[in-house]
Amino acid sequence: MKTSATPWLRAEGLIVLAAAAIAYHAFHLPWLWFAVLFLAPDLSMIGYTAGARTGALAYNLAHTYALALLPVAAGLLGGGRTALGLGLIWCAHIGFDRALGYGLKLPEGFGQTHLGPIGRARH
Repeated sequence: MKTSATPWLRAEGLIVLAAAAIAYHAFHLPWLWFAVLFLAPDLSMIGYTAGARTGALAYNLAHTYALALLPVAAGLLGGGRTALGLGLIWCAHIGFDRALGYGLKLPEGFGQTHLGPIGRARH
């Protein structure tokens, strides 16, 4: 189910990744955090051990910009560098995933996303 919007959504993800990394650099945050925590949102895939519906919910919560922007806002408004850094890493991760075509999961299974099928589901 590739739509004409899919390339735009993937490009948007790449832009978010770049913007988050640029902001991370501009705030002089430690790159070691970035390297260590970049893939942390993917731990949400553990939710799939409880079934596809629960897994999709857990994955989507961990891969939603709205939630990732909360620590960014808290860090900017409250001066918390840790919250800001975690939020920017989280946004960068989501952007990276979207740029690669990994979208929000549908309850039908891990391979079904809002950007179209991935992995074995593509074939």
